[in-house]
Amino acid sequence: MVSRSLARGMGTFFKDCEHPRSRWSKCPHLYKVRYRDGAGKQAEESGFATQDEAIQRLTDVYNAKKAAPRGRAKAERVAKYGAMRFGAYAAEWKAGQRDLAPASVRHLDSLLEHHLLPALESRRMSTFDHKVVDDFIRTMERNGAGLATQSNAFDKLKAILLDAHRLGIHDDNPLAGVKPPQYDPKRAIIPSGAQLRQIRTAGDDTFLLFADLMSGCGMRNGEAAAVNLHNIVADDVYRITEQVNQTTGQYDRLKHRKVGDYRDVPLPPRVKETIEWYADKHGTVNGYLLRHPKDAGRPFPCYLLQNQWQRIRRAGGVATPDGMVIYSFRHFFASNCLTEPLSSCAGG
Repeated sequence: MVSRSLARGMGTFFKDCEHPRSRWSKCPHLYKVRYRDGAGKQAEESGFATQDEAIQRLTDVYNAKKAAPRGRAKAERVAKYGAMRFGAYAAEWKAGQRDLAPASVRHLDSLLEHHLLPALESRRMSTFDHKVVDDFIRTMERNGAGLATQSNAFDKLKAILLDAHRLGIHDDNPLAGVKPPQYDPKRAIIPSGAQLRQIRTAGDDTFLLFADLMSGCGMRNGEAAAVNLHNIVADDVYRITEQVNQTTGQYDRLKHRKVGDYRDVPLPPRVKETIEWYADKHGTVNGYLLRHPKDAGRPFPCYLLQNQWQRIRRAGGVATPDGMVIYSFRHFFASNCLTEPLSSCAGG
């Protein structure tokens, strides 16, 4: 008997007859295969008419043995996590979201507390499918949740269920075919250059500084609140290194950035003049221009800017287009300053 081995671990195929291997293709005898099964015991099978059939059988056995450990691991995951309640699974999933900023964690906690857990906390993870998700969306609609809230809650549920799907808890994607909440944010209202020139002087000195920093350098509200004289790294460059976190009220890393990251932005002459003028008039604390009005040792609270904006709009002294918000100053920078001279970015 002459046998032929395949790749290591696949076994051998042979013919148990007097013919040499060179004659096997014409020999009428049937092929046999020999291999070790999943338990490590030697097994033998016969009845294969061609060499290809014998090799295919060995290949199938080999692939089944390789897949067995993965199959057992998947079964263990399904047994463990499939029976887990949504509340416990969501808590474990949240613990792995280590990149979330404090404000994002608070937002996630709010969505879990007010929307996801009341509706889904006791449900077993293995029972989720598209009908369950559809029913959750309808529940939010019946409860009068706004479209933005519905969209945010659905996004978090989607992230949790996709994590479970990757673990193998669901053979089919439980979100397949689900129509997400149709949130359509309003179109950004951007002031014209003439409007910006009027609006920037409609409030106090702090409001003017904010307006110039956001419209001229493209800063976010929290970044403008952390403006520092030492961050003027060149006559025409400002380095944004931090922001005032509107949730914690403390200095924090930039949005979507790691600790220590920064963003260099153009510094138009008009904005540089405003920064230096404000510093000369009001002074600084460790280079910071804006501080809490009742405690110079604390950062500037961003809600004070919003309060002043509402007073300006109610007073009606300047034209503020319907739908315009403070963030529109930053939209002005994005839509105009990239195509116009930097000297005009702050409304000059």
